[in-house]
Amino acid sequence: MNETESASTESNPQNAAPPASGTPPPALPETDLSAEVAAAKKEAADNYDRYVRSVADMDNFRRRTVREKDELRQFAASKVLEYLLPVIDNLALGIAAAKAPNADLKTLVGGIGMVAEQLKASLASHGLKEVNPLGQPFDPNLHEAISQQPSAEIAEGLVVTVVRTGYTLNGRLLRPASVIVSTGAAPAATPKA
Repeated sequence: MNETESASTESNPQNAAPPASGTPPPALPETDLSAEVAAAKKEAADNYDRYVRSVADMDNFRRRTVREKDELRQFAASKVLEYLLPVIDNLALGIAAAKAPNADLKTLVGGIGMVAEQLKASLASHGLKEVNPLGQPFDPNLHEAISQQPSAEIAEGLVVTVVRTGYTLNGRLLRPASVIVSTGAAPAATPKA
């Protein structure tokens, strides 16, 4: 081997001769190789088929979930509304009684009070709870102070008046109670000299 052939062999490992110590790897028979290729192609086709089916299943699941979520949103209030239908019926009866000649105001007020209690009971059975903090300490998590007012009878920081009742639903605040908070006794006027 001359220097040119030696240099080209060193720079191009493909042309290099196999190491002298080892023997070349045995060649696989042609039939084994084609069987392996066929098996690999079949496995690849099976994997692709499973992939396509999985994508289709996922799309179907996504569509079904959107449809079920939409139906749930549309009909979620149906159970609550079933409880409110008797309240609406009783309000209609009260309106009819109020329109009757010689309607007794005291009876009407009592009837409307009973309908209000029925409504509160129906809503309470679904987790609605009133927040009516009269005489309790002001809590900014549940109450909205709209004003402060001095009071000789009620200590500072306590609720003097509830302007609008608040509500929670299963422990979550829906609407804070609008309240007036006591500033304590008014300071005594000092006479001017």
